[in-house]
Amino acid sequence: MRLRDIREDHDVTQKMLADYLHIRQNTYSQYETGQRQLPVDVLIRLAQYFNTSADYILEITDEPRPYPPAK
Repeated sequence: MRLRDIREDHDVTQKMLADYLHIRQNTYSQYETGQRQLPVDVLIRLAQYFNTSADYILEITDEPRPYPPAK
């Protein structure tokens, strides 16, 4: 996953994101390294935080712009 790259591009620390997600920093680190699967609810919150799509975080697309909101 490109989660680490996105985080670093936004000058955000693992601790800052862990606090935002209400999880431990170690848990967040395991998401970045692939030692733990990223839960869907966390994926959605990260996509919202970084204003991108879940597909971009998961490397399904190289387009960082988010999709238009559902109506």
